[in-house]
Amino acid sequence: MARATVLGRLTWRVATVTAVRDETPGARTITLDVPGWPGHLAGQHVDVRLTAPDGYSTQRSYSIASAADGDRVELTVELLPDGEVSPYLARVLSPGDPLEVRGPIGGWFVWRPETPEPVQLVAGGSGVVPLMAMIRARASAGIRTPFRLLYSARGPRSALYRAELDRQSADGSGLDVTYAYTREVPDGWGRPPARVDAALLAEAVWPADREPAVFVCGPTGFVETAAGLLVSAGHDPRLIRTERFGPSGGQR
Repeated sequence: MARATVLGRLTWRVATVTAVRDETPGARTITLDVPGWPGHLAGQHVDVRLTAPDGYSTQRSYSIASAADGDRVELTVELLPDGEVSPYLARVLSPGDPLEVRGPIGGWFVWRPETPEPVQLVAGGSGVVPLMAMIRARASAGIRTPFRLLYSARGPRSALYRAELDRQSADGSGLDVTYAYTREVPDGWGRPPARVDAALLAEAVWPADREPAVFVCGPTGFVETAAGLLVSAGHDPRLIRTERFGPSGGQR
């Protein structure tokens, strides 16, 4: 279990990039070896710091995409063309390079495998990253807690982890995945491009009387809309946990 969740108690660690892989044309997963990593919970994040030769430094927060696994940590970074940090992480960083990280951070937007109630995940864009950590933690623990994911993405090419999600949802372990494409749909898709609405929520999420633990993550507007729709559908606001990020891409 991750113990270091209070920012004031954390220290910067020098991690080493061990692998990179492209998830979509605009997103890359970075695998890090972090010596002395204390472990983490699904849903936590890290700070990443870059320092230029002239001493200028900047940092951003990124959700952890992987389940706890020793000193190994994975981050998935979506490229922001006008970003200050993401272009380097998503296009330049290579295996063998060092990277400063601080974490794990966060103790509220987390899922623990011992939690018995069904889980409803609602993701917008790269907001799927911490939710994928929850799905992977569930698989790693070998448990069958019922999980549902409603994932809104621009189109099939921009949906992160699609092959892995499709594989897990087909293995009979109790993961159900519903995609909502907002700009482009696959051939033969039964629903035109559209945002998540009340009708789709009624089809794709656990009914309120199941009292699922709900995690919603994505851009601020998406999170506010989805959480409002869930409450309107009867879900207890106390069971809905949200995490959001703004247009600056400060987190993810």
